[in-house]
Amino acid sequence: MSIGNANSPEEERPSTDDRPSIGHVLKQARIRAGLTVDEVSGTTRVRIPIVHAIEQDDFSRCGGDVYARGHVRTLARAVGLDPEELVERFDADHGGRPAPTSAAPMFEAERIRPERRNPNWTAAMVAAIVAVIGFVGFTLLGGTDADRAQPVAEGSASPQPAAPKPSAKPVAPAAEKPDPSDSAIAAAPRDLVTVKLTADGGESWISAKDHNGRLLFDGTLQEGDSKTFTDKESIDLVLGNAGAVQLFVNGQQIKDEFQPGQVERLTYTKDDPQPEEDAAQAG
Repeated sequence: MSIGNANSPEEERPSTDDRPSIGHVLKQARIRAGLTVDEVSGTTRVRIPIVHAIEQDDFSRCGGDVYARGHVRTLARAVGLDPEELVERFDADHGGRPAPTSAAPMFEAERIRPERRNPNWTAAMVAAIVAVIGFVGFTLLGGTDADRAQPVAEGSASPQPAAPKPSAKPVAPAAEKPDPSDSAIAAAPRDLVTVKLTADGGESWISAKDHNGRLLFDGTLQEGDSKTFTDKESIDLVLGNAGAVQLFVNGQQIKDEFQPGQVERLTYTKDDPQPEEDAAQAG
């Protein structure tokens, strides 16, 4: 029986080679990039305790190997590393890549309750103004017709026609703001960020927010379904079973090779995809 302090997770795991561990590589890359754990957490949306645990090669707080793989991939990208190399090392250390599982049960814990929408008072006021203007116009036109229909007594002078009253100019109702379209977005507006998702390889759980953090969608896309989201600044996405999703940003297809069962947290702006991303995709 050995006596002493309990071994850390890094000491308990048998070393297969002399390379630094995954957590050590991520931590050193973060330090070289001049980033704090708080900054990495804010960029990737991986909680601070989980970032600390991964940098210490403790993946037990990730909630399973599928989540751990997704966190390793996300953190690697945030600190400027090749995510595929670290994910392959993680798979080798944890029994290989896990088989794809149903998206909805996996991400039930990440679902966010939809916000209760406030009444659209602007649309109600516009409708009320249009109704008042229409009523006034109808009253004016109806009064003119009634004056014309009055009989003239025999022998009396024919009344001079009254000057026509100006009719109220119809006011067209304000155009309602269109909902995000599910059609193709080849002509995406340049002053908005437009993101289109299509589940073409199975079902996938999706969460989307605008730049204010307001929830735009939270649910499962069945195979063949599409969703389009727009915002004036940015769209934040969480994709479950990302390998089943075809993604277009501002009219251009994002060709990242997402894997089945993979969790992706993404943010896109009006300037995406960046030129260097296009060059990497072309290569």
